[in-house]
Amino acid sequence: MIVDLLQITQEMNRRLFLSRSGLGLGSMALASLMGTAAGASDAKPAAAPGPSGGLPGLPHFPAKAKRVIYLFQSGAPSQIDLFDHKPAIRERRGIELPESIRMGQRITTMTSGQKSLPIAPSIFNFAQHGESGAWISELLPHTSKIVDDVCIVRSMQTEAINHDPAVTFVQTGSQLAGRPSMGAWVAYGLGSLNQDLPAFVVLLSRGRTDQPLYDRLWGSEFLPTRYQGVKLRGGKEPVLYLANPSGFSPQLRRRQLDDLGELNNLHHQETGDPETLTRIAQYELAYRMQSSVPELTDLSNEPKSVTDLYGPDVQRPGSYAANCLLARRLAERGVRFIQLYHMGWDQHTDLPNQIRAQCRDTDQASAALLLDLKQRGLLDDTLIVWGGEFGRTIYSQGALTATTYGRDHHPRCFTVWLAGGGIKPGLVHGETDDFSYNIVKDPVEVYDLNATILHLLGIDHTRLTYKFQGRDFRLTDVHGKVVRPILA
Repeated sequence: MIVDLLQITQEMNRRLFLSRSGLGLGSMALASLMGTAAGASDAKPAAAPGPSGGLPGLPHFPAKAKRVIYLFQSGAPSQIDLFDHKPAIRERRGIELPESIRMGQRITTMTSGQKSLPIAPSIFNFAQHGESGAWISELLPHTSKIVDDVCIVRSMQTEAINHDPAVTFVQTGSQLAGRPSMGAWVAYGLGSLNQDLPAFVVLLSRGRTDQPLYDRLWGSEFLPTRYQGVKLRGGKEPVLYLANPSGFSPQLRRRQLDDLGELNNLHHQETGDPETLTRIAQYELAYRMQSSVPELTDLSNEPKSVTDLYGPDVQRPGSYAANCLLARRLAERGVRFIQLYHMGWDQHTDLPNQIRAQCRDTDQASAALLLDLKQRGLLDDTLIVWGGEFGRTIYSQGALTATTYGRDHHPRCFTVWLAGGGIKPGLVHGETDDFSYNIVKDPVEVYDLNATILHLLGIDHTRLTYKFQGRDFRLTDVHGKVVRPILA
């Protein structure tokens, strides 16, 4: 009896079962190479990646941009104080926001209990700049000099009214956590242009007010983990655990990785887990990054004319200015998607003082990045996106005084700007009402912005999909249309 049971067990082991069911280990390995996610038993195998790691058949059509630099201003910059000039409301200062403008739209609990919603016109001066005549706030003197190179979209709107779901929505196409980030989608579809650096790199800097951001915002979720963003930190160790331990030679590390690779290959033959192949690839990339990252992050060889362009803060590792310069260096080394997050735009109280400081930290470096790319001939095929998760209210949160006011969250309208790869320069797209409260012309949804970014990379957003848990997912879900008027 015992012998019979042992024989049955041997005959029905996992390997034999898989081979008899038509899904042998060879097929499992092929599926893993095709990018099937671990744990996604119903995931639809994609075609085998090309030499760069991207999917065959992509781009779907000729791309205008090879890479993206996304300057995400986390916390929601006030469009009323920066880009959306509303001189007509100056005379209505302190007057209650008309119900005909609000139309019962929901507001956050931070102001819903206020007895009054007094109109708070911007205290900052605006002027027209460039041949386009775009109105720009005095807070952005450097951005005002590049208006003829950028397209300002004043008619962005979003579904979310609080920070975490709004940031998650912009970055992943869903207000709920659990979807891949835009950078992960791009890395999955197009792969890398440099085998010594990740396809998707993330840089963080902090402004004058604290605000949390979560690593899931640059995660790959159900996509294979090799597509998640790699975070570069300021300081001596840009990537954690990349350097060899003390006394560990490069030759010994190479031997260790070779032995570890053999063990992982044996494990993959036994289990067919595609994440095992991802682990091997990530170990090898980390080994190559031991040489590429120190060279990348060493700014000492940058000419003084370049560092002066970005401003004095460029010398401080981890600052927004330093990260903008690193973004240029990443772009010229072939990184596909470069995501900068700058925190500190959440200005519910004392906005005038806080936004002055925030603009001093970011204005010069943002403009310098564009100019630096342009003079190197990289702007034509690099898409720059600047913007946050939503806008700010025209009414004051808290007390309105002669010198200060606060602004609450406002999803109904906000401003972003884009430049470079395939974007029509010197254009202002969309229009809001006299209160910068509702959009009156050419609304642009978050889905539309994301569809347009993918389009400029040569990707049809409706065709970049991944099957998981029985359905096809995409960055734009079942929504989104390309904003063609802003394309060159």
